[in-house]
Amino acid sequence: MLINADLHLHSKYSMACSQKMELPVMAREAAKKGINLVATGDCIHPRWLCEIKEYAQDDETVAIDDTSFILTTEIEDKNRVHHLLLVPSISKAEELAEKVAGYGDLAVDGRPTLKLDGGQIAEIATDVGALIGPCHAFTPWTAMYAYHDSLESCYGDMTDNIAFLELGLSADSDYADRIEELQDLTFLSNSDAHSPWSNKLAREFNRLEVPDVSFEGVEKAILRKEGYGCALNVGFFPQEGKYNESACIKCYRHYPMEEAMNLDWNCRVCGGQIKKGVADRVNELANYDTPKHPSHRPDYLHLIPLAEIIMMALGHASINTKGVNGAWKALVERFGSETAVLLEADIPQLDFVDPRIVRSIEAFRNEDVILHPGGGGKYGWIELPDNLKTSKKSGSQKTDPDDPTPEAKNQKSLFDF
Repeated sequence: MLINADLHLHSKYSMACSQKMELPVMAREAAKKGINLVATGDCIHPRWLCEIKEYAQDDETVAIDDTSFILTTEIEDKNRVHHLLLVPSISKAEELAEKVAGYGDLAVDGRPTLKLDGGQIAEIATDVGALIGPCHAFTPWTAMYAYHDSLESCYGDMTDNIAFLELGLSADSDYADRIEELQDLTFLSNSDAHSPWSNKLAREFNRLEVPDVSFEGVEKAILRKEGYGCALNVGFFPQEGKYNESACIKCYRHYPMEEAMNLDWNCRVCGGQIKKGVADRVNELANYDTPKHPSHRPDYLHLIPLAEIIMMALGHASINTKGVNGAWKALVERFGSETAVLLEADIPQLDFVDPRIVRSIEAFRNEDVILHPGGGGKYGWIELPDNLKTSKKSGSQKTDPDDPTPEAKNQKSLFDF
């Protein structure tokens, strides 16, 4: 069976997160998006784990209405690298919490910082049967490739136990598949959402082929056992990420890599720090000039939330206007979910909403948009082509409090899918 899954987000107990990040709200909003399986996030935070137990049907099953949850936690190691753990059950989450409690205060933040390195965290994760991989692996602040040049440098003797790599908002399969050591890993595209609303939760997600909606089912998909696997990654254009290109973190001026190096990574305009972008970091690490996709790699579809497409089409300044909300609700009610509107509905079936919205959805399906890369901590933005344009910028609404060779496949558009 095919399911849509967002396997990384946070609870209300993580810093800079909405107090609406509660399981019932997350379940309701996930259903609107068309997401079947959602991460709990923060499952070793003591108060959050207690709340998770309230909705548990048994040790391994947490569900509300038609939305299922998988226990997850993000952990920051002593080198500032972030790791995502998918945990089999409530009892295993308790065991994990007990094993790491001596290395950090689990009650301070839903995303705890532990006095352990990546290898030590991976060993503990393996001991409790959890799946582990690096979060948003290329971002320049708290990612594996920000501080390490290889998986082995980060995870040491536990490298073979790494189950997946999370791409993050500033990378896609074309970026990561230029690096040889990642060829055998499953790539995940998750939202890392800090609020439950439609422009954050499942802004990136995975379509998984699983035997059933359970930890064991997800494990078989990620490890590609018995013919199961990841069937599709869906996420942002990498250029939308706020660290896509090298840029100053104060004035956001973008710099080519060579110029940034000549300036010793100090902005020549304001003196601020130039932060190396994901695109430049991938070029440093790359073994291939163009992506080399292994046979198990699924297509990657570039997508933005439906509300943002509607906002752009109508030329509104916010996704919260009456016009945007009305069109979004009408589309979701007609087709059942946001993913159904964006991925499955035939274009002629959309003709009951403003034709500008229909033309814009079709433009995104064809990837007929103009990209302006982000950098230095400022999101990139997208323009519609001149014949559709009614508003200059779309990325201004993103204020997340967080943060071909012959053998290569082409990145697929929604229209191709």
